Amino acid sequence: MISFLRGIVSEALPQSIVLDVGGVGYEVVVPLSTYDALNPQPGQQVKLKTHFHIRENAQVLYGFATDEERGIFRLLVNRVSGIGPATAIAVLSGMRVSEFKNAVVHQDVQTIARAKGVGKKTAERIVLELKDKVGLASTWEAQQQGVTSQAAADAELALVALGFKQVEARKAIAAVMEKNPDAGADQIIRDALRQ
Repeated sequence: MISFLRGIVSEALPQSIVLDVGGVGYEVVVPLSTYDALNPQPGQQVKLKTHFHIRENAQVLYGFATDEERGIFRLLVNRVSGIGPATAIAVLSGMRVSEFKNAVVHQDVQTIARAKGVGKKTAERIVLELKDKVGLASTWEAQQQGVTSQAAADAELALVALGFKQVEARKAIAAVMEKNPDAGADQIIRDALRQ
């Protein structure tokens, strides 16, 4: 798997960036939020967190400015039925990660439905499945209220995206935080995976 790319921008369009990495040009599909955050110009060096998606008829590399954006993308693609990469990119292009989390926590279907190509039924399914099936909305709500640390919340999101059930992820994170309360998200994830 390709986890990230660091290279020189060869071409930049609002929905894709071509990165020259050691003489190889990688075309990376990006949401508008990433494009706006990076404001890529030809000749500029950038680093993109990536997700390599393989389908029967295509192999596509998706890029993100932050781990949090990539985490939401993976959550939508892997955990919400009927959501593919194009819809996940549309959601991220239509709103910031914090707005998306807030919409899920408050069951604000209208906000999610405003993303291009995301209708009311798809938005309802996103809210329903993330709130009930995956259960992440309670974590996001606690995070908004300052109950959980940002590192623990990010680690939980990453572990759920990797296939952990939320209850298992919380238990593993609690065990790690008990031993090392000042651990960052990366350290929490590594230690939780070792358990």
